[in-house]
Amino acid sequence: MISKSNPLLVSFQKNINVIALVLFLGLLSSCVTQRRVEYLQDRNKNAKSFKEAEFPDYRLKPNDELYIQINSLDEAAASVFSNNRQESNYVGSIQPYGASLMSYSVDKDGYLLLPVIGKILVKDKTLSEVSVILKDSLNHILNQPVVTVKLVNRYVSVLGEVRNPGHFSYSQDKLSIYDALGLAGDITDYGNRNKVILIRNVNGENIRVNVNITKSDILASDYYNLRPNDIVYVKPLRNKFWGMRQFPFEILFSAMTTALLFYSIFK
Repeated sequence: MISKSNPLLVSFQKNINVIALVLFLGLLSSCVTQRRVEYLQDRNKNAKSFKEAEFPDYRLKPNDELYIQINSLDEAAASVFSNNRQESNYVGSIQPYGASLMSYSVDKDGYLLLPVIGKILVKDKTLSEVSVILKDSLNHILNQPVVTVKLVNRYVSVLGEVRNPGHFSYSQDKLSIYDALGLAGDITDYGNRNKVILIRNVNGENIRVNVNITKSDILASDYYNLRPNDIVYVKPLRNKFWGMRQFPFEILFSAMTTALLFYSIFK
């Protein structure tokens, strides 16, 4: 038997205590509380209404892609501009990638080139304004023309601590930040919901905004609805470094078990 006052045994006991303390702290640091994974955290549980921020119509920029469909009572004349029989299946359910195959590009100077009509300046104009311009240009060519204009390049990128990061297309006029996170499979348990970074190009300059999606105020924010080509980045929590998948708990458990075995033998 080895005496309990043996310095080697005392040192061994201290090492076991240190290992146990490190393991305990590691377990605590790896925990993610429920509050950190909740959205729209409000103390007042009563129903609240939030007036949606003004969402101005998108204004066209160089390199934008436009899907344009032109119909008329004179189908033969309208077919000069597009294959209406083929495109009619896309109206109301247009998909960005499919429509890009039959879209018109806005050149670097902001002009759109169409058959018969020629060049039209569309830079900084809305889709409805372009539709009116095209219709006015066709009144003397077609019988009661009907013009449909849609933006093809509606994309957002969602990166960081989400389950399926990537580049996503959408066809609706409005896409909220929650919709975008839904496309990416939602934020993981280790994503920081308090500081979601939104990167947006405004007048040729990239701006960075920290968005807190745990507060209901986001519903009335200018950044609730995303714009085409926005980038959403979800930062990881510090806990991720000590998470179960990263921290070598199996090694610690094995080492501690071995240490306890030797301790029982020596004792």
